[in-house]
Amino acid sequence: MNVPAKLQIGDEIRIVAPSRSGAILSEDGVKSATERLEALGFKVTFGKYAFESDLHHSASIEHRIEDVHEAFRDPAVKGILTVIGGFNSNELLPYLDYELIGNNPKVFCGYSDITAIASAITAKTGMVTYSGPHFSSFSMDIGREWQTEFFKKCLMQEEHFSLTPSEQWSDDSWYLNQENRMFEPTEWKVYNEGAAQGRIFGANLCTLNLLQGTEHMPNLGDSILFIEDDEMTIPETFARDLTSLLQVAGEIRGLVMGRFQRGSKVTDEQIHYILDKHPMLQNIPVLYDVDFGHTQPMFTFPIGGEVVLNSADCSIELKKF
Repeated sequence: MNVPAKLQIGDEIRIVAPSRSGAILSEDGVKSATERLEALGFKVTFGKYAFESDLHHSASIEHRIEDVHEAFRDPAVKGILTVIGGFNSNELLPYLDYELIGNNPKVFCGYSDITAIASAITAKTGMVTYSGPHFSSFSMDIGREWQTEFFKKCLMQEEHFSLTPSEQWSDDSWYLNQENRMFEPTEWKVYNEGAAQGRIFGANLCTLNLLQGTEHMPNLGDSILFIEDDEMTIPETFARDLTSLLQVAGEIRGLVMGRFQRGSKVTDEQIHYILDKHPMLQNIPVLYDVDFGHTQPMFTFPIGGEVVLNSADCSIELKKF
């Protein structure tokens, strides 16, 4: 895998909107996220069309492509953060210049709908991309420190490190009320014990499944899948989507599932019921309720990077990222 150079203090980070537009963010949110990235030592710049907004709260395909290409083309830009998720980053996939991107490897980070474009870049170029905070995530007040710590470990340091549970987590609409947050203790949970090493693929499940049958789908064989979904899923749709992904993946070495939002009603009972259906999951390490996805805070992990998983002691160590 082609691992981009790590970010350094003084580097320029370009903010682009390959999915929803930055126009949905408040002025205060844009200001605070910018200031916090600058406090980490980065120079923050924005794509020309990052705040263009249409009927679907996005920009045209042509303008989104232009911003992504310009971010990879510009030698001053060392990292690229997405504004936020959404629904339509897969619209860009046939029009991306993968040769340009592969010849200019740099950190590309976001989550949720960004899974489509990040996974396609990794599949087509061999470049590691990252599932982690959006630009908008840096406007969160409480819980940001833990999230930022693992953002820095994954994107700024060369040394191997372990992903470890946060102390507390939240499923509230923090962007509506920063002062009255509701947290509860974090517990990563073991479905099946075991140990494995392999490359990470995955992130948002329903978005990754959009790539099935296209040239943009990564080869998931022998991988360790990291998957999550948001409150728009329900147990039945999650079960269907997981089954589809496992059938495409074939043999995998491990499964790590991000924590579900309460609105999904994907409870412990539902998770065990769904996972029990799959014989392959009875012989590999499986963890769930882990700190990534649509609850806060989240860690950053490399799509295409290498990980050592030991579910017995909830150990996740990144080896090549």
